[in-house]
Amino acid sequence: MSEGKNMEKNELSDFSWLGYERKDGAPGIRNRVLVIYTVKCSEFVADAIVRESHHEDVELLGFDGCTDNQYAVDLLISLIRHPNVGAVLAVGLGCEYVQPEWLADIAAKAGKPAKWMFIQEIGGTAKAIAQGKAWVADMLEELKTTPRKRMGMKDLIIGAECGGSDFTSGLAGNVVVGRFYDKLVDEGGTAIFEEIVEAVGLDQLLVSRAADETAAKEIQYTYDKALEYCKDVHQYSVSPGNFAGGLSTIEEKSMGAVIKSGSRPIQGVVKVSCTPPRNGLWLLDSTPDPYWMQFGITNPNDNEGLMDLISAGAHIVFLVTGRGNVVGSAVSPCIKITGNHDTYKRMEDDMDFDASPVLRGACSQDELAMQLARMTAAVAGGAKSKSEALGHREYFVPYKYQEKKVAYTRKCDVQE
Repeated sequence: MSEGKNMEKNELSDFSWLGYERKDGAPGIRNRVLVIYTVKCSEFVADAIVRESHHEDVELLGFDGCTDNQYAVDLLISLIRHPNVGAVLAVGLGCEYVQPEWLADIAAKAGKPAKWMFIQEIGGTAKAIAQGKAWVADMLEELKTTPRKRMGMKDLIIGAECGGSDFTSGLAGNVVVGRFYDKLVDEGGTAIFEEIVEAVGLDQLLVSRAADETAAKEIQYTYDKALEYCKDVHQYSVSPGNFAGGLSTIEEKSMGAVIKSGSRPIQGVVKVSCTPPRNGLWLLDSTPDPYWMQFGITNPNDNEGLMDLISAGAHIVFLVTGRGNVVGSAVSPCIKITGNHDTYKRMEDDMDFDASPVLRGACSQDELAMQLARMTAAVAGGAKSKSEALGHREYFVPYKYQEKKVAYTRKCDVQE
């Protein structure tokens, strides 16, 4: 820090652990073999390879579609390049658009062991599973030699979303994430929040926090686009479960959802599959860009949101849920946070963090944020989140249309 600023040491500076070196210089906190199916027809074989490998660091990911979709391809590529992934096996049937050889080549160029197959050419189900298991075993042996690297909070990218909200989400669950985000950003780390469709009515608040004019323009455009999209598809991001949990309107849910971003300046907007260009706080836009496709409504489930955050490089994702959830996520550990003590006690086997003490006056928001920081550091250092321990590795890769950068005009508005 420069002279005149607060010279106190950041509370997060003391946390450190050993991560995994990667060729591109971005260290990971896990060293996983990713088995990717490139079409629904190859899912059975890919899933069998994962299950029969009997190893916690071998996990499944895939795209069900037969028709080419650049959004889905970009998402798969970003996960192949993710620092938590050490090796890749791409499994295709043999006639799909998303070619496994392309994906394996991208992994190899990133310095990761990679293999690919067409089930048709290998000789069918049994032979493909046997070959895949052999390749995975070789990859696991090779990954044992991955160099380790000392990491700290400044090296982390953390993503956050909320789902299954109740009245405690905006009072405790999302609040503790926001307080932690402030500390993470001050330490030099990177924080990403999403769900612009849950910011209805708060565009002026978000724009006022823009780090510069470019960020302000990006935020306003992203908000306007999301609002137009929600109107067009007749779907706002609010559900019967939210109402049952004590929320009344999308605007009320929005206030709780946005508070998870904390209070630091928003550096700008990043798109799905794009890593923030520098550290700080970023808004992730997961809303389809014009033209609208009348499917792929954002977000169809919590796991699309989590995978979107992970595709932007998140080493760990937070899922804030007042009513509780059981899901995990592929590639990056998921820490589930609730501000509802009853939910935590009832679902303690699935929920990681109880933020309710702040509602009872048992601790301050800063104390609670440091408790979350300690849990985050432990998970980054190899401790399993509840979903990891249970084997939850959910994912969702949809069809969607989205530009790689903020696009200020519809394609159909561009004059020839």
